Amino acid sequence: MASVAIQPFLGTYLVLPEPSTFAFAVRHSGVFWFRGSLSDVAGTLRGDGSTLALEGSARVDSISVTRPAAMRASVLGPEFFDAERHPEIMFRSTAVRLAAEGQAEVDGELTIRGVTCPIAARGRYDAPRSSSFGEIAGLQLQTSFDRREFGFDWQMEMPGGGNAVGWDVVVDIDLLLKREDADAEG
Repeated sequence: MASVAIQPFLGTYLVLPEPSTFAFAVRHSGVFWFRGSLSDVAGTLRGDGSTLALEGSARVDSISVTRPAAMRASVLGPEFFDAERHPEIMFRSTAVRLAAEGQAEVDGELTIRGVTCPIAARGRYDAPRSSSFGEIAGLQLQTSFDRREFGFDWQMEMPGGGNAVGWDVVVDIDLLLKREDADAEG
């Protein structure tokens, strides 16, 4: 059951895939952040006045890594996402806490490569408001995890020492939510 300090959400809000983002970054070669995103995302935020539940998924094959082709094949292959056997990344909240000042804390379970681990994300929310295309809200969250927790064990030592790919993955999620049933009320 979700814990809520303030509850401005009533009803079901759908994640609008565009312009919502599910982005990640990982250190590469010890000198830069390799950044990518998943564009095929879906999700819902449900509020009943006292509890909130957030669920979402992203299709692994929508990853922004497209070139070189060998790198895309590697990222989607068994050493990393294993997209053929595990085509989606999934999330389900176990607790959602919102504060009147706009802070958000979400605890839940993240599933990648068929491995489910607890995860906590922090960020901000923007309460529902009317727009020209319905009732909308925003949710921005950030978290990080050690990729080995999900079976991303591949590593290569750099010629001068150090790892080719960092173990820590930073995730940034920015969701535009639209109330599903708002049009029926109008």
